[in-house]
Amino acid sequence: MERIPKIAIIGLGYVGLPLAIEFAKKYLVIGFDTNDERISELSNGIDETKEANLSELNTVLKSSNSTKGLKFSSSLADISLCNTYIVTVPTPIDHLKRPDLEPLLTATKMLGIVLKTDDVVVYESTVYPGCTEEDCVPVLEKISGLTYNQDFFCGYSPERINPGDKINTLTKIKKVTSGSTPEIANHINELYASIITAGTYLAPSIKVAEASKAIENAQRDVNISFVNELALIFDKMGIDTSDVLAAAATKWNFLNYKPGLVGGHCIGVDPYYLAHKSEALGYKPEVILSGRRVNDNMGMFVANKVIKLMVAQDKAIKNASVLILGFAFKENCPDVRNTRVVDIYKELQSFSIDVDVYDPWANADEVKGEYDIELVQALSSEYDAIILAVAHDLFLEIDYSIYKNAGTIIFDTKSFIPRALVDARL
Repeated sequence: MERIPKIAIIGLGYVGLPLAIEFAKKYLVIGFDTNDERISELSNGIDETKEANLSELNTVLKSSNSTKGLKFSSSLADISLCNTYIVTVPTPIDHLKRPDLEPLLTATKMLGIVLKTDDVVVYESTVYPGCTEEDCVPVLEKISGLTYNQDFFCGYSPERINPGDKINTLTKIKKVTSGSTPEIANHINELYASIITAGTYLAPSIKVAEASKAIENAQRDVNISFVNELALIFDKMGIDTSDVLAAAATKWNFLNYKPGLVGGHCIGVDPYYLAHKSEALGYKPEVILSGRRVNDNMGMFVANKVIKLMVAQDKAIKNASVLILGFAFKENCPDVRNTRVVDIYKELQSFSIDVDVYDPWANADEVKGEYDIELVQALSSEYDAIILAVAHDLFLEIDYSIYKNAGTIIFDTKSFIPRALVDARL
């Protein structure tokens, strides 16, 4: 397909924004989002996700012309002349842990309005195998009146963004690509290859590309659930899990996963997409779902472990004061989507404990709106217990010895605080 790409990136979050910036260095890109406030901030070089390289963002904004550069918009009219649409909207789960395709299908319906002959729609949002062609394509056909693989084409290239990681960035991670016809697959692959220095991998079909993303995160989830289960077992044995893992890691082929809370928009969500499709086909996955159950219960375990430590030191539980350090789903990142720190918070509160949550990385308004939790802006001088839930680098600046010397119980879920200062680790 010989054409000059004019690209619209649909959704400007952790995935879409870095992608828009990178493509804008070579092509004309319209970054589209329905959030007018987000569009205004980005147009002024402000990124609350902290994923964008602000210098590069301002460069592609200022250098925008008829052949390359970046513009932001929330107007459908502004993307109507594009010929390549890349969808990077969230794909969460609902309260029953079922795939919530509403953001994806809403974006798809919108694209159906502007879709034209020879246009290409590429999905990057994580889905179950078959979703692109079974759920999205019919919507595009119905609204546009066009015929799939005759008038318009699709592809799938799973996002591999790792929020907060400034080393393994977009261009340094090999990109899986796919397309609905051999010609379109090659076209999409060449498009991504033009910006991904790590190279691309052309999958044989859209469904294979979708499945590859699903199992990437399911594999990590299962492996982490294994070490989390070990942590539960070793706690009963009075053994430090970190010590066991360090010893086992001396074998060359040992996979050195760490125990911890498993949240976020990928590992804590994607396995449910794979399980949903599997169950729809008549097979209930045992390993994937058992791993999810273990990981989903770790917050409750941490809270109850801290309560047991308090009881052992004759500390009153009711109205006790406990500090949770960190609320984001991972270190050095403001993303609070599907954070499992909330499980620790709720379990402690169920014992009538006063809980402070401190996380300078997180957006306090977002935490309040999504979880109804007020983040504290400063630390108290006294706590009955402190739980290090997220290993933000800035938490190394806290003088834990002051709290330790005052009798505060310190529980470290990340083996982050100097060992001599903690009462227990996950």
